[in-house]
Amino acid sequence: MKPCLLFLSCKNIDEADRISYQLLKEKLIVCAKKIPINSTYLWKNKIESDSEILLIIDSIEENFKKINEEIEIIHSYKVYNLLMVKVDKINSKSLKWLTKSAFI
Repeated sequence: MKPCLLFLSCKNIDEADRISYQLLKEKLIVCAKKIPINSTYLWKNKIESDSEILLIIDSIEENFKKINEEIEIIHSYKVYNLLMVKVDKINSKSLKWLTKSAFI
């Protein structure tokens, strides 16, 4: 098992909650932190700005494909940005919690 962090912008807190709970229910993640953010981005050749919720998700690399499949069903955006960052170092207690969780 290789620990990772995932980053995902959501339209609002309700969507972030739905995604978090589904991924937790499916035991694909162990934690999802929700942070309000303001995003500025290019969409259809225009600069847009919106308030969003950023999910920072604790999981394992092996679950990325299944997590993406679940998000695709729930997420409201036509194009969402799910990013995975590999974790090189992690404290032992956190790693133990991560590895003892019942991942699929």
